[in-house]
Amino acid sequence: MTRVDRVVTSGQFCLDGGCWDVDNNIWLVGDDTEVLIIDAAHDARPILDAVAGRRVTAIVCTHAHNDHVTVAPQLSAATGAPLYLHPDDDVLWQQTHPGIEYSALSDGQQLTGGSAHLEVIHTPGHSPGSCCLYLPELGELFSGDTLFEGGPGATGRSYSDYPTILASINDRLFPLPGETVVHTGHGPDTTLVAERANVPSSA
Repeated sequence: MTRVDRVVTSGQFCLDGGCWDVDNNIWLVGDDTEVLIIDAAHDARPILDAVAGRRVTAIVCTHAHNDHVTVAPQLSAATGAPLYLHPDDDVLWQQTHPGIEYSALSDGQQLTGGSAHLEVIHTPGHSPGSCCLYLPELGELFSGDTLFEGGPGATGRSYSDYPTILASINDRLFPLPGETVVHTGHGPDTTLVAERANVPSSA
């Protein structure tokens, strides 16, 4: 039976010469024997504790801002699981993990964690390679920093673009069922129908 677990870790997001304290959501999607990890923030130990001995099938980074990839190589080494990132975020990845290789994440790719089957949706805007993962069987979406309770993710830093994130949300996410639960990279859950009132159709 598919289950979703959340781990929250704390640290700093650093970009463009500044650093900010943040709490990050890490999502574990799978069953009692296998699990897929979404994002790898700050501290590997609580994430590995939540894995609880299950086989890790993949470590998927929704984007390459440092707070979402901090311990990705460490988790990969500890679990033997492949590490996935969309290559459009390589410029950001190299800032945190220069020279460390990863497997390329692509739009429409199918990933599994035990009984869970997730679809990759490329949603650039917060960063060029930002991706969401859709779990149709439970009607749940893992949005990284593309969509939050209250609207789109931030676009005020390097490699971000506001019109692009609006297009990603409107064209790629809002066609999904409105009751889809959105598990975000920071903060509380929301739903797609709730966020339609918070996202302009265009810039």
